Amino acid sequence: MEILKKKKNLFMVENFAVPGTFHFRRLRSHLHLQPFPMEGGSLYSLLFLLLALAFVNSVHGQGTRQGFYSSTCPRAESIVKSAVQSHVKSDPTLAAGLLRMHFHDCFVQGCDGSVLISGANTEKTAFANLGLRGFEVVDDAKTQLEAACPGVVSCADILALAARDSVVLSGGLSYQVPTGRRDGRISQASDVSNLPAPFDSVDVQKQKFAAKGLDTQDLVTLLGAHTIGTAACQFFSNRLYNFTANGPDPSIDSSFLPQLQSLCPQNGDGSKRVALDTGSEKLFDLSYYNNLRKGRGILQSDQALWSDDSTQKIVQRYLGLIRGLLGLRFDVEFGKSMVKMGNIGLKTGTDGEIRKICSAIN
Repeated sequence: MEILKKKKNLFMVENFAVPGTFHFRRLRSHLHLQPFPMEGGSLYSLLFLLLALAFVNSVHGQGTRQGFYSSTCPRAESIVKSAVQSHVKSDPTLAAGLLRMHFHDCFVQGCDGSVLISGANTEKTAFANLGLRGFEVVDDAKTQLEAACPGVVSCADILALAARDSVVLSGGLSYQVPTGRRDGRISQASDVSNLPAPFDSVDVQKQKFAAKGLDTQDLVTLLGAHTIGTAACQFFSNRLYNFTANGPDPSIDSSFLPQLQSLCPQNGDGSKRVALDTGSEKLFDLSYYNNLRKGRGILQSDQALWSDDSTQKIVQRYLGLIRGLLGLRFDVEFGKSMVKMGNIGLKTGTDGEIRKICSAIN
């Protein structure tokens, strides 16, 4: 109906992006509904309620949902899972790479697979994305999906599913991934500047997450993805030597500092990689938060979570340091925050496209 097309702003209803500001009174007049007296109310009221419910249901159908491909490509999730398993078995470090890539995709242009596009000045070429890994896994899954269900499954959904499967293969808890995203057609390196950075304070991180509809608990939870993976020395070596006038970052455990300095010598190879979760970089567990408590966080932005009261409390709840109803299970909350992040800036319905090749727009 024409009246529905006039409203272009968006708001969120549960896990769905839907058209906003809808006036049922104008719908009533548009349909020329007239009251019809009946016992206990009016036929008018009944019709009005049914139309409202029908509208809400149709709106929900325009967003992501679990089992989106159940009829159009029933094996979609199993195909992606198989591809991820095969590649991670050969190279376990790809699990962290795929998880990080999904994060970088969602924070720029929304979760639309724009980070996968190749070419000059695309997101992939931005400095913050030069270390991204796992593109071949997405390409492999896409090739298999195109053979089974041509033009059906988006690259954005492949990446979201691959991130979940990577968590599970690393020992984390599985979670349901709503699907139905479509692929974006825009990918610009200049848009990557709003990604959270390894030198950000907690306040800056909060601002960047809030801009995407994510709260402080989401921030602490999603940074928990650093329980797997590595970081290049160039992103934290500044903490090891002349961080202050007196030397290294005082928040680093003094007994841990020599180990980091040996891994990342002053004026050494900045591309050398170090585990983000010392002693447990391939296992999805609570070790990352324990390391923060001990002053053994690698990135400045990670260790800052223990220095800030608001974020430290959430870390303590994950570690079970706060008992009772205030306790939280990281593995459960991580899935919830991933689903929430996975709905940033959705392109659904007729927006965007379904790419034939993930590295290029159609």
